[in-house]
Amino acid sequence: MTADCLFCKMVSGQIKPSTVYEDMDVLAFKDINPQAPVHVLVIPKKHIATLNDLDASHAGLTGKLIIAAAHIARESGIAESGYRIVMNCNADAGQSVFHVHLHLLGGRVMRWPPG
Repeated sequence: MTADCLFCKMVSGQIKPSTVYEDMDVLAFKDINPQAPVHVLVIPKKHIATLNDLDASHAGLTGKLIIAAAHIARESGIAESGYRIVMNCNADAGQSVFHVHLHLLGGRVMRWPPG
């Protein structure tokens, strides 16, 4: 946990997100600035600042993020129509909270290319 990290404060319960999924390793909640009808952030409960900080020891945890996202997509009714998972790394890519997370987006047609 990092004391000044917004997402760590959510994991610790200091801030109450609009939780849609939680298990021992993962927390998922609605984005406060949604870019699609379904926009959920899926985070590890362990603080890891960026994708650049991941190593082989995190493989199971990163897999759990994706599995949780697929579960949430099914529960949200967007699995069959389609959804997008986005992960940003560092400021130029749009990362604004430096705690690894993925965005689950769906409920509308996604355009390509993004960004």
